[in-house]
Amino acid sequence: MRHPARLGIALTLALATAGCSTAAGGGPEADTKPATSSASKPAAGAAGVPGAAKPASVTSCGRQVSLAGPPRRAVALDQSSTETLLELGLQDRMAGTANLKTKIPAPYEAAYAKIPVIAPKIATGEQLRAATPDFVVAGSTDLYTEDRAGTREELDAVKVPTFVSAVDCPEHNPPGTTPFELLFSDYENLGKLFGAEERAGRLTANQRAAVARAGESASKAPQGADRPTVVYLYSVFNGMPYVAGKTGLPSEMSRIVGAKNAFDDVDEDWPEVSWEEVARRDPDFIVIGDLSERGRPGDSAEEKRATMTEHPVISRLAAVRDNKILEVPGIELDPSVRSVHALGLLAQGMKDLGHVR
Repeated sequence: MRHPARLGIALTLALATAGCSTAAGGGPEADTKPATSSASKPAAGAAGVPGAAKPASVTSCGRQVSLAGPPRRAVALDQSSTETLLELGLQDRMAGTANLKTKIPAPYEAAYAKIPVIAPKIATGEQLRAATPDFVVAGSTDLYTEDRAGTREELDAVKVPTFVSAVDCPEHNPPGTTPFELLFSDYENLGKLFGAEERAGRLTANQRAAVARAGESASKAPQGADRPTVVYLYSVFNGMPYVAGKTGLPSEMSRIVGAKNAFDDVDEDWPEVSWEEVARRDPDFIVIGDLSERGRPGDSAEEKRATMTEHPVISRLAAVRDNKILEVPGIELDPSVRSVHALGLLAQGMKDLGHVR
């Protein structure tokens, strides 16, 4: 990866220019018409009015984020952050997006099309400063490095506040906080910073209800050691399977529906394992993450099914023989505003397949 120029005087000058434009009305993005989808209409109060800015302060990944008023030129460094802001109706406050991994869902398409793409993949410091942001959002801390967008300290030094999803900051979260609760805290904190508290509250309430619905069958499922086990097959690379480990969202999804992640003893998000180890754990269900839009060999659900049915050992597993296999969008197995959809597919699919050992 090419090392970008360090954020410094050039970014300060660029931001000064942006400050002049936003004071006059928010720059070109402020006049963007809202998308027709109810999922991406601008949130009430998000635009704000000059002279009536409402200060807000939250803590994000151990750092205090204080704003004098709602951001007018926010940049999202990854797809999950972009979709969260769109779900909150904040597209008219976005000056850029980056790192698209898969197709934007239909409800967000119209709003997304109006946002400048500052980088098709991971944004550099040069690309970020060209967007003249007044606020930067990322789903993971590794996007804030010297050879990427710049560190949070560098951005703070030039008066650009930064936000990181609580999901990627385990050392700063209360023990036992679930990934979904951390997502909900993101919605509420972003809503506060953008003056979109009402929209954030509705989103949180709707997703809490979706999690509760997914867990309705858990009390009827076998308990303890009799809980059904699930292997989440995320990717197959060079013939080797990558599955969900203990620290990934699928472990929590399993708990909600009354099951257990078969690799819950591996302290990683997506560890590489062997097919023989998958066979040894003999899961009751297999969940395939479909990553066909990413386009790499072994990414599609069809390819993963074919690999398992052709494998001399895996093909003999009861879950494969009896087709106790579920397919969900792979991107939804990582925490995002879309993860409750995958949770619902998991709950309904396991119910349809019997949800018994």
